[in-house]
Amino acid sequence: MLFLPVSILLFIIFILILPLLIFLLGIGLIQTAFLRLGISPFMTGLILIASLLGSLINIPIKREVRIERVWFGLFPPAVEETVICLNFGGAVVPTLVSIYLLNRAPLIPVIISTILMALVAKKFTRVVPRVGFAIPALIPPITAAILAYLFSPHNPAPVAYISGTMGTLIGADLLNLHKIKYLKSSVVSVGGAGIFDGVFLAGVISVLLV
Repeated sequence: MLFLPVSILLFIIFILILPLLIFLLGIGLIQTAFLRLGISPFMTGLILIASLLGSLINIPIKREVRIERVWFGLFPPAVEETVICLNFGGAVVPTLVSIYLLNRAPLIPVIISTILMALVAKKFTRVVPRVGFAIPALIPPITAAILAYLFSPHNPAPVAYISGTMGTLIGADLLNLHKIKYLKSSVVSVGGAGIFDGVFLAGVISVLLV
């Protein structure tokens, strides 16, 4: 089952980032970034469209039910249900692109950079009640670019993309899933809400920086 989340924040992020993307497309920066990854302009357009439109689509993968006991048992226990989803544009698309790039990237630098990126992302991620997990948007691309230069100076672009996107998803979302109860939200979107912009920018800006 696919559904559109009702989060106003997601819609606001989409509207705010759209002019920036149109500007970047106009001056060719996004095409330049993906050309460095060996991806054609046509495929770049498809990835961009899938990322933007896909950011509005969540794919449910798990339901968690929590029963909270009420003080001294005077009232019936409170039952709370949270649906954990994969955001298509912020999780599925970058994962597919990263898998495609694996045969062009040195494996050991990718693994090391992704692990370190995940640790950094976890450190800077904050819980935003009723929204999700959030990370400052420029932390992932800058960190990914630095790690790519350090561990793969001769072929940094694919390492920057993979570590930037996958490291952010792992560190900001997956390693924080145990904090779901603090979100007080019925839907948790991996790669969505406050993480989408960080993942998307990590995939573009980090490659430009290297």
